[in-house]
Amino acid sequence: MKLDVLVFGSHPDDAELGAGATIAKEVANGKKVGIIDLTRGELGTRGSAEIRDQESAKSAKILGVAVRENLEFSDGFFVNDKEHQLGVIRMLRKYRPETVLCNAIEDRHIDHGRGSKLVSDACFLSGLIKIETKLEANGELQLPWRPKVVYHYIQWKNIKPDFVIDVSGYIEKKIEAILAYSSQFHDPKSKEPETPISSKNFLDSVKYRARDLGRLVGVEYGEGFTVERPIAIDRLGDLI
Repeated sequence: MKLDVLVFGSHPDDAELGAGATIAKEVANGKKVGIIDLTRGELGTRGSAEIRDQESAKSAKILGVAVRENLEFSDGFFVNDKEHQLGVIRMLRKYRPETVLCNAIEDRHIDHGRGSKLVSDACFLSGLIKIETKLEANGELQLPWRPKVVYHYIQWKNIKPDFVIDVSGYIEKKIEAILAYSSQFHDPKSKEPETPISSKNFLDSVKYRARDLGRLVGVEYGEGFTVERPIAIDRLGDLI
């Protein structure tokens, strides 16, 4: 299956928090979108890997993505080496996306910046013909593939975006997808330990950050991204 957009996250819920509304908008516009989680989030204070598996599947249905896979790298301990790069390359060559979205280049959680660099490096390496990978299902040799662009969504830190996508009309879908992770986010009935993302303030911040980014570009809600190279546009009229 060829996808238009492939979204990578170091943990289940990274994609939703960073780009959930953009994903929902792309799907609504007829694009084929997939999500690849690098880990199962097994080191998370609340819940468990098995619960996160169920929650990520529920969230994927809410967003309407075509596929969601988990590479089952070690949460907190995966590294940017050949083995892990090849794992990401197999996904890139399997789904052949034009656009890749991935973690923030710098963030509070060490897996975010590390996952960002891992995916970015793999996107380049995936285009090299002398790197051979095979589909695990049937052992078929994969063809090289390099995405046209790699964009990084914004997470915990308020990094200045290089561009903002108008996601007005899709913010509620984003919140619904986030709340699919009921073990992780604000629930006044939960007996789990408190974490930085389990507070009501954090959940509220998802919406008010989107509103503030929208304010900066003259729309109701926005999601921000950073780039690895200058953005090219066909004409001035492409800007909104």
